[in-house]
Amino acid sequence: MLRKTTGLAAAAVLAAGLGFAAGAPAQAGTSATTGTSAANAACSLRLGSVTATGAHTSRTVTATAPITVGGVRGTAGVFAPGQVQHTGTFVGSPFGNGESRRGLTVLGGALHSSAYVVDGQSQIDPHYPHNNLRIGGGWGNFRWIEQSIHRPSRNTLYGQQTDGTMHRWVAEGAGWRKTGGVGGLSTVKSMTLISRTATYETFLANTRSGQLMTVRWPTSYLSVPSASTVRATTWQGFEQLIATKCGATGTLLLGIDRDTQSGYLYAVGHAAGGSTVIKSLGKVPMTFSDPKYFRWAPVNDTLNGD
Repeated sequence: MLRKTTGLAAAAVLAAGLGFAAGAPAQAGTSATTGTSAANAACSLRLGSVTATGAHTSRTVTATAPITVGGVRGTAGVFAPGQVQHTGTFVGSPFGNGESRRGLTVLGGALHSSAYVVDGQSQIDPHYPHNNLRIGGGWGNFRWIEQSIHRPSRNTLYGQQTDGTMHRWVAEGAGWRKTGGVGGLSTVKSMTLISRTATYETFLANTRSGQLMTVRWPTSYLSVPSASTVRATTWQGFEQLIATKCGATGTLLLGIDRDTQSGYLYAVGHAAGGSTVIKSLGKVPMTFSDPKYFRWAPVNDTLNGD
């Protein structure tokens, strides 16, 4: 049974990479990010949410000028009202006239594997199992979880506790094996996966002091992640970052400001520290009022942002 580990050593600390002083604060949508667009205007993000009633939603946010948001499709009855504490990326794969969906969630302080099938109207198909299978307890004090599937054989789970400690596990058979952990991330507000290769996985993270960072974590056992500053200030306004592939080596990044229930879209070039090209695409024309947001990913989910 997978449970959180309370005795993780914090020797591998990213404090050096997260210790820059904050500059003057800026509004979430006016971050000092300039440069040529790193994204094709047709790039899009399939955005999901969990509503207050426990429904799943799906809509497409497209990096047109201005930004366009497709119609929302809701799936009622996926969870009980208020049941979901955290959700990772969900994978959607075509299934008959509908879609098979699965992902990891935290429900009632325990990690679950959630799966169901929808019909052509995006409603749960009762002919197939609708499961929230409990994996293990001890997840009540986590900030977020994220699952990364690198085909054909690597399935990785990341999670960050409220004290900033970040953990990693890999799937082995029917269970999970812990392969590393790092402390010193208490200032981080949100992280989102932007790249995965055979040897490492990379996140974009924003801090309470306004930094935007890349955190690269080698896949080798008990490896230590490294951090690099992308921007030193103005990114503190976002409570959540969500990213997807854009172009051959870029990223389409959504920043969600919970205080104003607003979202802002950015085209991010291939990660290269402070020289990374970032272009603000503007405010997303929708209200971000649902309790949880996440990304819908395809089965073949290539991320090449770093």
